[in-house]
Amino acid sequence: MAEKLEVKELEQVVVRFSGDSGDGMQLAGNIFSTVSATVGNGISTFPDYPADIRAPQGSLTGVSGFQVHIGAGKVYTPGDLCDVLVAMNAAALKTQIRYAKKQATVIIDTDAFGPKDLEKAQFKTEDYLGELGIDADRVVACPMTTMVKECLAESGMENKAVLKCRNMFALGLVCWLFNRDLELVNNFLREKFAKKPAVTESNIKVVQAGYDYGHNVHASVPATYRIESKQKEPGRYMDITGNKATAYGLIAAAEKAGLKLYLGSYPITPATDILHELAKHKSLGVITVQCEDEISGAASAIGASFAGALAATSTSGPGICLKSEAMNLAVIDELPLVVIDVQRGGPSTGLPTKSEQTDLLQALYGRNGESPMPVIAAISPTDCFDAAYQASKIALEHLTPVILLTDAFIANGSAAWKLPKMAELIDINPHYATPEMKGNYTPYMRDEQTKVRYWAIPGQEGYTHILGGLEKDGRTGAISTDPENHNMMCRLRAEKVEKIPVPDLEVNGDTADAELLIVGFGSTYGHLYSAMEELQARGHKVAHAHFKYINPLPTNTAEVLSRYKKVVVAEQNLGQFAAYLRQKVDNFTPYQFNEVKGQPFVVSELVEAFENIIKK
Repeated sequence: MAEKLEVKELEQVVVRFSGDSGDGMQLAGNIFSTVSATVGNGISTFPDYPADIRAPQGSLTGVSGFQVHIGAGKVYTPGDLCDVLVAMNAAALKTQIRYAKKQATVIIDTDAFGPKDLEKAQFKTEDYLGELGIDADRVVACPMTTMVKECLAESGMENKAVLKCRNMFALGLVCWLFNRDLELVNNFLREKFAKKPAVTESNIKVVQAGYDYGHNVHASVPATYRIESKQKEPGRYMDITGNKATAYGLIAAAEKAGLKLYLGSYPITPATDILHELAKHKSLGVITVQCEDEISGAASAIGASFAGALAATSTSGPGICLKSEAMNLAVIDELPLVVIDVQRGGPSTGLPTKSEQTDLLQALYGRNGESPMPVIAAISPTDCFDAAYQASKIALEHLTPVILLTDAFIANGSAAWKLPKMAELIDINPHYATPEMKGNYTPYMRDEQTKVRYWAIPGQEGYTHILGGLEKDGRTGAISTDPENHNMMCRLRAEKVEKIPVPDLEVNGDTADAELLIVGFGSTYGHLYSAMEELQARGHKVAHAHFKYINPLPTNTAEVLSRYKKVVVAEQNLGQFAAYLRQKVDNFTPYQFNEVKGQPFVVSELVEAFENIIKK
């Protein structure tokens, strides 16, 4: 019978794994996405997990999800709704079915749908499919727990350890459904559990059992599916998260600039993985320090910068609040520093594991005094590499702290990334003091064109100088309270940032005759671009302009925004970027689309909202 099963070619598919926070859904989803990226598919992922360290088993609040969108070509978002939903228990099905298409295939572990499980998930009857309006014909009901126990009955493993392998059975079933090569899965498991060969072999055995189950019973589906790659560029690819790409961007920048990389950080969700990743690379000259608090993380990085390193500090919104005084020190001292803000839901502790764009105005203005800082916003997981590299380049070449905005969505999400070659990366040339200045150097001597001061590394004979938090005389470097000097120094620091060259703002879509220009910044790029494509498919003339460089803005910003009769600014806050653009561009009065749900935009909702604007 197996050879008669139809294999359908798909352009794209969305799969969502869900279960208890201890069920290993993030791992299963990560393996499936990595295997897909390895064979050349485009991917975009969205880990969606609770803030609870360990919610009660089977509870509605403890459900963890991982969604991956796989395409034959490039994909821009993790997808609005999934084509396949894996629900490992009753609570997962109850909470995650909202993210599934009406015709989606639903895979469940029937062993986790007993009376107590249904009660915890607040089902009113035993007919849980009927309560949720799910067609039983599209449900793959499999006793996963029972089958995993049978599979590992002779392994000698404890029952608790056996149950941890259930996610691998589900993964095997999904790999069968999409014709994935299990050897790629096995290689991943061998690498991950290299120090635990017994765990490796048990997981490999369970993955195979899940695959065989689907193959032998056809798992109630009429066809399996294959997504062929349409990879355009040859090269070496990997599945990379935004946090890992950020770490790699910093490493590459330090290498290109010929400097040591120093990260002073304090653990905070969702930025901690940057610290974890960089700590692995001591062989590349990377120095990481897990400091006692956010303030010392930033302050130690400033010390490393003063000593001549490429210095960075990583955090989220609450940490930026704490680091602000130290960041101000870097501003007045004019030292290179990369400040990474992986935004999450706020205010206060807010939504630690969810994503927003609500730190924008804090990044721009959240410090005392006139404290200008360049701000860059990464637009995707893979773009985090380029954004970190560019932030480092600006910091080193213009002697300024730089804020890099990412967020939980792109930091934890992943995509297929082509590894760049170091020779192809743009040069980074730190703005060092020149040999001619020896013996006559003062710390605020500047390039007349760029207004950038010259960087002298401590310990060099003839370049002795002092920096600090008190205002200094622009000529001598001595402490000064002179009003004219302070006015001059404030203006010079601002002018230096304004003169930083950034790429022009690009417009995609119907650039000449668009009825509507969609504007956004940072991580919403994929959703807004997809909304533009959908509106074009409906016959509308639409364009899309997306900002990566926030301060300074591209020089053609005003010209682009004034070119279109209708402009909508869409952002995951209550209008911070729209307000900033109104401040910077005369007579700019855009429409706005704002959400602060802690979740990515839904493309279908964007399309409906933008279409209503077009029809006005």
